[in-house]
Amino acid sequence: MILAGDIGGTNARLAFFENDKIVVEKVYKSSNYESLGEIAIDFLSSHDVKIHSACFGVAGPVKNGECKATNLPWKIDEKTLKKQLGIKNVWLINDLEANGYGIEELEEEEFLVLNPGKRAKGNGAIISAGTGLGEAGIFWDGERFHPFATEGGHSSFAPENQIEIELLSFLMQKYGHVSYERILSGNGLEQIYRFLTQVKKEEKNQEVERAFAKGIAPHLITEFSKKKSCPTCVKSSRIFSEIYGSEAGNLALKMFAISGVYIGGGIAPKMQEVLMQSQFMKRFVDKGRFQSFLQEIPVKIILNESTALLGAASYARKKI
Repeated sequence: MILAGDIGGTNARLAFFENDKIVVEKVYKSSNYESLGEIAIDFLSSHDVKIHSACFGVAGPVKNGECKATNLPWKIDEKTLKKQLGIKNVWLINDLEANGYGIEELEEEEFLVLNPGKRAKGNGAIISAGTGLGEAGIFWDGERFHPFATEGGHSSFAPENQIEIELLSFLMQKYGHVSYERILSGNGLEQIYRFLTQVKKEEKNQEVERAFAKGIAPHLITEFSKKKSCPTCVKSSRIFSEIYGSEAGNLALKMFAISGVYIGGGIAPKMQEVLMQSQFMKRFVDKGRFQSFLQEIPVKIILNESTALLGAASYARKKI
């Protein structure tokens, strides 16, 4: 049996796999624990199973079997986990790499198509906004796909219109360097809202304002946007989706992702109506001479929230 994990800044999702099926799954709140080992030990101790290998997809750069999580105060390494868990085979991979392996496990109905395009044999790409912004490539070697991690979400944000220039200036005052993750994440959606109310003097929503202290503001902004009950929330989501589309298009060009671009993470499924109705795809293809090239690339939202788990288990099976 395989132990698989999808370890994010907000949630840590663990599951046991027998063959390619989830047997048991549990979600932990990451910030309630001091380490991944603590979570994994709790999960293992709750079930009488024999594990022969484990793979964890972690939100952060993995080098030589070690990772310092980007949005958690954790240092994770394979050697320590092997000792803590008593498992001979333990692998750490980036969470977007895990998503890449998981895509091959999904059925067509587990995607929402934003652009059907014309799928060709070649590379793919994944971009996932959630607690942070993950980006990965999927290399096609002529016979099969090989997902690989990047830290492209931390590349410098490039504004494309006047309001985005003002947003960049607002964020530079707070952070200095402004990456795409500063905008395309849960906290980023909140920052767009704050920019609009503080700089552009848009109307504040009192329920959202109260939610800032509870850490649930991004969720409320999304909900109010879907209901169209808060103009500032609607505008925040629109700016978010436009920048998301632009960076997804950037990634498609860099990866030559002719087989498709996949939109993962926790935000896209909750904002699917906004992404479909906004200028996401217009900004995706708005790359001058390469517009027609990008119009032919399939773009799909991943709907299965267990995709990274499926991918981590798939990786472990391939390594055995």
